[in-house]
Amino acid sequence: MTTAEVKKAGIGKDLIVYLCLLAFAGLQFVIAYQNIDAWQMFARMLAVALVEAGLAVMFFMHLWTEKRGFVLFVLIFTGFVLLTMQYGWTDSFRLLRCGTNCS
Repeated sequence: MTTAEVKKAGIGKDLIVYLCLLAFAGLQFVIAYQNIDAWQMFARMLAVALVEAGLAVMFFMHLWTEKRGFVLFVLIFTGFVLLTMQYGWTDSFRLLRCGTNCS
């Protein structure tokens, strides 16, 4: 983005994104103090967090200006990384159950 484009965009879009992020943070606060089941709270908090993270990534990493194919690649790659990080949990449970002598 050139300096002319930055000056043209102004602070309006930044302010809107900031206010949206504040609203989502406030919504999480409201959800936290609702008297609901733990799974319902987890689902609602996760949904709000995903929307909030998506908004932050799209705006602060400037993905909203990129080609759709690149954005799709980033989403798939991020999902792949998160899923492969979970691969190690099974070994952690094995070590917890058996200690260091388990093979």
